[in-house]
Amino acid sequence: MMLRIGYYAHHHGSGHCRQIDKLAALLPIQKRQQLTVFTSLAPEAYAFSAIDEQQIVRLYPEDERTDDVLKGRAGKYWQPASLHYSPIGNADIQKRSHQILNTIVQRDIDLMIIDVSVEVAMLCRTVSIPYLYVRLPGLRDDTPHLEAFAGALALLAPYPQAIEAAMTPSWVRQKTVYLDFINLTKNDISSHQDFIKTLTTLTADHPNVISSFATKPIITVIKGYGGHEAIDAKLPELRRLLPDAFIISLGPIDNDLRAYVDVAIHVNDVTPFMYYSDYLLMACGLNAVAQAYYCTTPLVVLPDERPHQEQATMAQALIDQGRALSWEQFVYSMSAESTSAYPTKITASQTQDNLNDDRSSFFPTEDSFAAQALMDSTITYSTAKSWFNEWLLPQLELRPEA
Repeated sequence: MMLRIGYYAHHHGSGHCRQIDKLAALLPIQKRQQLTVFTSLAPEAYAFSAIDEQQIVRLYPEDERTDDVLKGRAGKYWQPASLHYSPIGNADIQKRSHQILNTIVQRDIDLMIIDVSVEVAMLCRTVSIPYLYVRLPGLRDDTPHLEAFAGALALLAPYPQAIEAAMTPSWVRQKTVYLDFINLTKNDISSHQDFIKTLTTLTADHPNVISSFATKPIITVIKGYGGHEAIDAKLPELRRLLPDAFIISLGPIDNDLRAYVDVAIHVNDVTPFMYYSDYLLMACGLNAVAQAYYCTTPLVVLPDERPHQEQATMAQALIDQGRALSWEQFVYSMSAESTSAYPTKITASQTQDNLNDDRSSFFPTEDSFAAQALMDSTITYSTAKSWFNEWLLPQLELRPEA
């Protein structure tokens, strides 16, 4: 017997669905059937690997409709301060709320995890359903977020406590279970020599650059499809700053900026580029940072503009921890120093065993893997009350009043 978990995955981007997919993969296969995912994300937008389609409840949308009695953001005197978005008379939201509550009753769900929606959190609290709230990076000190935090049994942070934003209130920290970064793709990382062979293959149509990346410092620029213009805009300055570097652009790129990089490609696995480049230039999306955080390559962070300063606060936390440089710090260090500013390049003569030894301290061990402990706990307890009192509360520095 285990807790039956419902997981609400917001439909903006695929990251919320990816998060529960990674959590589900931490469970034994036969136990994953106890999970139910609620989302209005279309099936073609994300393909689950650890969760079957019959476990997914595809919700009605929550967009405003022309027949709404009142728009979702109607102003100070027309909407509750505890909600971000609350249209009146929206038939789709009425139907999706019924879907959520009806499924919770039919599947006898013990605990909801909300990733993320203040409105769904308040719906659960109003009808007395226990929930955990996923707390993303950023400045979330507005009334709706704080009320959703207060209404939760606990908060889940899908990142390490070491990069918590400095301005986070102490009670929010105390109520948070930090899951660290969940990286499940522990494939053997190829050797540096194999990486050079990969570059040779990928640049076969560019014979003028094949011989250059073996001797020049490699700068890899990683971009996603959620927005790459800000990083692309830095490419001319990057080229002027480092005219002799071998610059690789991974992901989308504007055609008029291709001239500033040596090669622009799309790859399925960015891991070798993360480990064998001299610097990584990237934004601060949660999934990208999770991949890069535990490798030793210096990061140069250029956060995208996001609601609640999500990427900006993540970038600052990485900088404060000494894990990353801001663009300004990088420009200064490259301008003020000679090529000795480049880290020592890993040589092809290093063995794979040595590389594995060098990396071992950067990956979380199974014993300290907080997300694994969370999912294991849902197998150990059969009721939300026993799980809350015997497992969750000992994890927190806060306790409810008697």
